[in-house]
Amino acid sequence: MSQSAATAPRATRDPDRTRASILAAARRAFADHGLDGARVDAIAEASGANKRMLYYYFGDKEGLFRAVIEAIYEELCTAAGALDLDAPPEDALMRYVDFIWGYYTANPEAITLLNSENLHGARHLSQSQRVREIEAPFAAKLDALLDRGRAAGLFRDGLTATRLHITVVALAYFFLSNNATLSIFFGEPLGTPAARDSWHAHMRTSVRAMVMKG
Repeated sequence: MSQSAATAPRATRDPDRTRASILAAARRAFADHGLDGARVDAIAEASGANKRMLYYYFGDKEGLFRAVIEAIYEELCTAAGALDLDAPPEDALMRYVDFIWGYYTANPEAITLLNSENLHGARHLSQSQRVREIEAPFAAKLDALLDRGRAAGLFRDGLTATRLHITVVALAYFFLSNNATLSIFFGEPLGTPAARDSWHAHMRTSVRAMVMKG
C-alpha cells in the first residue's frame, strides 16, 4: 500500500456536505477568535468532521482561512449576480445599494473576517486563484449598468465598477463596523433599527447624488 493511500482519510459519503460543514464552523470560529485564536480541533469538533478531513480538504489552518475569505467573496458575488440589474438604470442602482446594505447587515461576521484579512495584509487572498474568477463577472455586471446609465444620459462619466463598489461598501461597512465607537463619540444610539434605517436611506441618497447627473 502506498504512503498516500495509507495516510489519506477515508472518503465520506457526502464530501460536499463535509466541506461545507467545516467551512461554516471555521467561519464562526475565525469571526469569534481571529486567525490566531481559532483552534483546528475546535473547528473540526464543531463541524462534526474528523480533523484529518479538515487537513485533507484545506491543507492547514491558513488554507482554511483562505477558503473562508474566498467563500465570503463568492457568496457576495453570486448573490449580486442574481440581482436583476436590467431594470431602468436608477432603479437598478438602488437595488444594488440595497443589496450591499442587506448583505453586510445580515452577515456581520463577514466584516470581522475581512478586517482580520486586512490586518494580515491580504496575504491569504493574494494567494487565491479563485478570487479573480469570482470578481470578473461581478465587475462586468456593474460596468454594464454604468454603461446603460451613461447611454441614457442619466449617469456621470468617469465612474467604474471599482469606484462604485468601493463607495457603496464603504458607506455600509464603516457605519456597521464602527457602530459602537461612533455611537459613543457622537452620543447617538446608532445601532437602533431606526438609526440603521436612516443610514440606509442616507446611503441611497448619497450614491444617487454621486452617480446621477445633476
